[in-house]
Amino acid sequence: MIVEAAGRLFFGSGFARVSMDDLARELGMSKKTIYRHFPDKRSLLAAVLDRQFTAVERTLEAATEEAEGRPFGVRVQRFLIAAGSELGRIGAPQLATGRGGAILRQYVEQRVDAVVYRRLDELFREGHRQGLLPAPPELLSEITRGALERLLMSELPRDLDWTAADLLRATVDTVLYGAIRPTGQGIGDEQPRAVIPTARDDDQEVGP
Repeated sequence: MIVEAAGRLFFGSGFARVSMDDLARELGMSKKTIYRHFPDKRSLLAAVLDRQFTAVERTLEAATEEAEGRPFGVRVQRFLIAAGSELGRIGAPQLATGRGGAILRQYVEQRVDAVVYRRLDELFREGHRQGLLPAPPELLSEITRGALERLLMSELPRDLDWTAADLLRATVDTVLYGAIRPTGQGIGDEQPRAVIPTARDDDQEVGP
């Protein structure tokens, strides 16, 4: 009960603006009772985020298990849609960009990285090891992270009359398969591919 009430106040008013007195009034109990369970406000914040991200983690694990054995693109898609839905549900993007105070932002960034992005990084590394992704997995992770966070805070779903899930699917399709489709208007046509620089290219000097 304490954790649930603290979550409403921390996420609504901001961690820095909520005192233990505020929480005690919200709950109709004394601060002494709260301190019996949580020695300070930071430990209470940790409990709030643990509860939120435990639920996120369960959802991601379920999505991963459900997509096991499916094509790689489907596995990435299912994971990102689940991650986007859960992060949107708890308001993680808004919290990570400042709403709620610096301490809350730091906690949220750490937990999102541990629960979501490390799993995503490993998924892309697996695809790279299998020869399915010619681009560096680190690049794909960075692009996808930025797209996911941006879409969750964007007005684009409303502007395009698409759901956030539709946009995430389009993002995965673009990142994994490219934005330009082959036209099929000639056997000599080639599908443009990204040029991945090599160490040799980097070492070359431009002559006068």
